[in-house]
Amino acid sequence: MTKSSNKKPAKMCFGHIGGKLGKMLMETFVDKGWIEKDNPTDKHFFITDKGQKEFTKLGLDLSQIKSEEL
Repeated sequence: MTKSSNKKPAKMCFGHIGGKLGKMLMETFVDKGWIEKDNPTDKHFFITDKGQKEFTKLGLDLSQIKSEEL
């Protein structure tokens, strides 16, 4: 591991990415149309059809995410 005073954190929070990186990823996925909400007041996002294609291109196995009623 290299020592650097310029390290940027990629925080884990209860098994998911948190912090600024997590926020930036979420905002980017929304902007690209990879995740969205049915209604702006909804608590949870869902992966769109476009997102399923794009995340799969990145090598993510989305079959590990079970479907839920959101």
